[in-house]
This record gives sequence, structure tokens and C-alpha cells, in this order.
Amino acid sequence: MPRLFSGIELPAEIQAELSNLSQPLPSARWIEAENLHVTLRFVGDVTPPVAHEFAANLANIAFDPFPVRLVGLDTFGGDAPRVLFAAIEPNEQLSDLARANETAARRAGAAPESRKFIPHVTLARLQSPRVDPIARYLSHKGAFATEPFLVSQFALFSAKPNTGGGPYVIEQVFPSTMGSFDDIDWDDKDWDDDNYAHTDVPGVNEH
Repeated sequence: MPRLFSGIELPAEIQAELSNLSQPLPSARWIEAENLHVTLRFVGDVTPPVAHEFAANLANIAFDPFPVRLVGLDTFGGDAPRVLFAAIEPNEQLSDLARANETAARRAGAAPESRKFIPHVTLARLQSPRVDPIARYLSHKGAFATEPFLVSQFALFSAKPNTGGGPYVIEQVFPSTMGSFDDIDWDDKDWDDDNYAHTDVPGVNEH
């Protein structure tokens, strides 16, 4: 059973900049550079018919290219932070694209997303963290920002079945101009663990 989400790939230079932010931090499991991305809609473990319908709906989304800029670092989880992330400058075109992905998921039969869309890039997952080291890290690194980069496509990703996590596999890419939809035979796909070398279990809207 495929475990899916839609998202935006980051340019290699942006991935490298984000990867350079990693440093020894108690309880932090840093995401590898090639797995850094912006999630648009996490769907989770779905049946092949739902996976096919979701992919078909994504292929019908039309959008114009738009710039995105990462600005600032923060955490999810309040007094018990569980995720360290890079924030994204407010962007109405990105929000519109996320709403279109939400519609695509619902039309495929996925349950509505209950959480507000907060665009971000997860940098590390925090397990039983000590707050003081994280606060010090944010005080030194929190002003991080990138140059804008152009989003001209988004993708359908698959994660390790049942558990999720990277490395993520790109199943299909959807460019800003309408293209043809190539059917994926979800029944015949090999969901072998050998395709997914390690696990970073995502929470809803936090991967």
C-alpha cells in the first residue's frame, strides 16, 4: 500500500544551505539534504485506487511559476519541541497551490486535513529534547534566510509504507504548464524496504 504526499523539491543549492545548518544538538535527528522538501499535502497510506485518483487530480492542477524564499528557523511543539524547521516567507501563490492539492486529495477520497497549512521545511526531528540547547541554537541560527528560488513544478512522493520517512521516491512531477498524465500502476509497484534505506517518521503536516 503506497504512503504518499505531494510537495515541492528544493534546488540543490538550497538543500546544501539547509544541510549546513546541522550541528550536534541533543535529541536531534537531522534530515539528509536530498530529502529536504516542502510538503503540500500529506495523504498517508492509501489503496492503489486512491493513489491513482490522487495522482490524476494533481495532474489537472494549473498554476504559474512563482518565487519562494525561506526566512527564519523555528520549532513545532511549544514547550516540548518535536520538529525544527525552516519557515517560508508568506506567499499567496504557495497557499493557492496547497489548497489545490487539498482539493485533489479530498476528491480522491482522503479525509480532510484538520491542521492549518504552515509551509516549512523540516530540518530535524527532536526526541525528548532539552529546551535550553534548542533555544541557544535558534538564537544563533534563527535569522537564517535564502535567496528566492522559482517553483515551476511540484511532485508526488512516496515514503516507506506503513512507517513513512526518507529517502523519498518521486513518483511523478507536475509542471506549471499542463502536461500529459502518465498512469502509474499502483498495484504492480514494488514497495520493498530496499528502496527506503532509513526512516524519519513524519507527523501530519510536519514533514
